[in-house]
Amino acid sequence: MMEERRYERKKNVEDMIFGVRAVIEAIKAEREINKIMIQKGMNKDLFSELKEILAGKNFQLQFVPVEKLDSLTDGNHQGVIALVSPIEYKSIEPLVEEMLERGEKPLVLVLDRITDVRNFGAIARTAECQGVDAILIPSKGSALVTADAIKTSAGALNRIPVCKTDSLKESLFYLQQCGMRIIACSEKANIPLYEVNMRGPVAIILGSEEDGITSDLLNLSDIKARIPMIGEIASLNVSVSAGMILYEKTRQELRG
Repeated sequence: MMEERRYERKKNVEDMIFGVRAVIEAIKAEREINKIMIQKGMNKDLFSELKEILAGKNFQLQFVPVEKLDSLTDGNHQGVIALVSPIEYKSIEPLVEEMLERGEKPLVLVLDRITDVRNFGAIARTAECQGVDAILIPSKGSALVTADAIKTSAGALNRIPVCKTDSLKESLFYLQQCGMRIIACSEKANIPLYEVNMRGPVAIILGSEEDGITSDLLNLSDIKARIPMIGEIASLNVSVSAGMILYEKTRQELRG
């Protein structure tokens, strides 16, 4: 039957749900959806119901040629494919509140528009090794958790909570109100990383591969730090930077 639920699992991509009715049911069931791809110019009667259910929701939509959809599945996609997250995203607020109530000192890694899934996976692997309690990402404009990201993370993304937020600025302000210091890591900062007190509850911000940390988040941060470098190339890969920054945090905590 054309409108029946259809699922297909492919190697090295998220779970896919295809077909208008199947995607509608996935949305109603509150499945964790990374992205919905819709055929450009599609204007079928059945699609009107999908448009209604998408109204007011914050899904990442991408309008693509039919050839793109055909390349992803041989099934009857009806012009719609949803890529479903392999993990359940969390909310940062209750997670941090619970940690503070237990007397713990949260360490949150904030990724401001990191778009490469392999960078994301590599950062998560390091984060798990260095005791990060949660990774915070924006709902849009960021790499999301995919099978490729999980593979690159060596499974760390199955172990460390990943939290999505519609506003990094508002979430960081909330963390400040909870007593966490916000440390922004930027090559434009004046203070060397090793001079920054990183002990205790902190949120560490890493910026995008293209243009670093947005000005709003830099202005909100309590301190801005840079990794000292003496070579000719003025910047590091963001996943390498994450390793150096998180190691410095661990080093300071172990020294007491």
